[in-house]
Amino acid sequence: MIEQNRHLYAAIDNRKVAIIGAGFVGASIAYALTIRNLASKIILIDIDRKKAEGEAKDIQHGIPYMGTSSVCAGDYPDCAGCDLIIITAGRNRRPGESRLDMISDNLGILKQVTDNIKEHYTHGVIMVVSNPVDILTYKVAEWMGLPNGRVFGTGCILDTSRLVRAIADYTDINIEAIKCNIVGEHGDTQFPLWSRLSIAGIPMEEYCENVGLTWGDEQKTALYNEVRGMGAGIIEAKGKTHYGIATCVCSLADAVLNQRLTIAPVSSTLEGEYGIKDVAISVPSIVGVNGVERRLEEKLAPEELDKLRASAAKMRETLDRIN
Repeated sequence: MIEQNRHLYAAIDNRKVAIIGAGFVGASIAYALTIRNLASKIILIDIDRKKAEGEAKDIQHGIPYMGTSSVCAGDYPDCAGCDLIIITAGRNRRPGESRLDMISDNLGILKQVTDNIKEHYTHGVIMVVSNPVDILTYKVAEWMGLPNGRVFGTGCILDTSRLVRAIADYTDINIEAIKCNIVGEHGDTQFPLWSRLSIAGIPMEEYCENVGLTWGDEQKTALYNEVRGMGAGIIEAKGKTHYGIATCVCSLADAVLNQRLTIAPVSSTLEGEYGIKDVAISVPSIVGVNGVERRLEEKLAPEELDKLRASAAKMRETLDRIN
């Protein structure tokens, strides 16, 4: 056991993460990474240095009981040597706004952030959390000029997590048995891949027939409408969302930092998959040490493929408008 722990801490000692933006999302991610013991050093970078210092100290004070990570405030030179750089900078979505309404404000912020990162970047993966995540992921990838997939966005992973939870509540089945993804834009044109939904490997329709549950368009619509309103409902209730995305980021960070390949619907620039290229949207992807290692081309129903291409076309129109 002692020898195993030595190997664990040796691995942790080699991992360094920078988080750009020490707001609610960035601080929650730093806290989640800390209690998961995913890195030896976590650096919070924010235009408000005092806030970053306060968040870092607050997290650091509990570490002796939860992990071995060092959390501190820093600046862009600290991005050198990072295995993972997480960008959360930008303003939050306001009640009644779509994510695309935030483009004008957050595009300028992300350009400045990327320029600062690029000056000190040595290696590692860049994960974009800021919204609108698909547009910003595409632009950060363009500005950084790194190999495809090295920059990727969290995309529809939180929406998918919410849908899986809703399906689990409907079926009374553990979430680990449920496989389903939401794909496309992280926004109004995203949609669930109902044709790929399964329970413990059994197609959803077949499973429901076996256990006597009703499954059809009415149930699909009700579940997805519930999921679509979750983010806005949380924002209306408390002003922001941050815990859910923080745990999702932790899962992706584990794949990158520990080389534990995982499959998730994240956003990256497609290169012909599904007949789509030169636009970033979410599709099921293998995430690992190099970011998005591969985008999976699943066999979609014809109507799902049409929706995916329509979602990509909307993102392309938006990019053409801002370029």
